[in-house]
Amino acid sequence: MTHFPVASALPVQWRKASASNPNDDCVEVSDGITGIVPVRDSKDPHGPALSFSPEAWQAFIAAVQAGELPVAR
Repeated sequence: MTHFPVASALPVQWRKASASNPNDDCVEVSDGITGIVPVRDSKDPHGPALSFSPEAWQAFIAAVQAGELPVAR
């Protein structure tokens, strides 16, 4: 995982992740950089972004969909 200090500095187009809740917590991702998947909080578009390998991101999505991760309260 790589941390980018300023998400707005990345030369990518952001889109809301399909797994995001349309009314609450929203995650934005970008498909524009080969070999990494940048991820940021849509409520903080100028804040930090994280990037994951495509394999790690797919594993995370699969774990969320399978209910393998605890729910934050």
